[in-house]
Amino acid sequence: GFNFIALICNKCSAVFFAVSLFKIIAQMYKVFVNDSLIILTDSLPKQNKLPVYLFEGLCVEGFLQKILANSTSKVFLLCTNLEQSSALFFENFKMITAGGGLVLNPQKEILFIYRNDTWDLPKGMVEKEESIEATALREVAEECGIESLSIDQFLITTYHYFYRNEKCLKKTHWFLMHSNFEGILKPQEEEGITQVVFKDKTATLKALQSSYANIKLVYNKYLDLQGYN
Repeated sequence: GFNFIALICNKCSAVFFAVSLFKIIAQMYKVFVNDSLIILTDSLPKQNKLPVYLFEGLCVEGFLQKILANSTSKVFLLCTNLEQSSALFFENFKMITAGGGLVLNPQKEILFIYRNDTWDLPKGMVEKEESIEATALREVAEECGIESLSIDQFLITTYHYFYRNEKCLKKTHWFLMHSNFEGILKPQEEEGITQVVFKDKTATLKALQSSYANIKLVYNKYLDLQGYN
């Protein structure tokens, strides 16, 4: 998975900046390789204790193999020009674009799917000439058998590496959604989904313990928007 954060401050936003000093003000991309996290950034946090690699002159193939072999939890990839470097980094992969949703019911429970012995959020690949919002709504409806879906707002973009005959990077655009559907949820069994269920906070936290790292990132972004983090 992979997140883009941009915050630009000017003289008019000085008050906001003062209130927000506790936040990391930086640009970065977050790429998940299994549960390891590669952070492409042009600045490092103070008192950083994580491994740091310089993007300039880096062999991406060798770097990726090292991450896969060592199961490193988190590393920084330091770039002098983040946008140029990230574009060069992404050129090493076949990019797969997908859309998904964190869906709430009226009780603020979250919709989960169960596939491959893992709790996940519904998502899927974009079809030709389809907007990413339409993709997210369609995939959630298809995978969960749910109706009356609406998008509230964009949440986050995640990046997740996988290998399928070639090096691929799934770029998933996540949206906060809601639904008042009261019918029976139907898992899309042909996609390997065996359960679809809304979970309350306690059940959600338990499900996240056996979920993917990028799904935890989506959930944390949702908490941020709600003011819980």
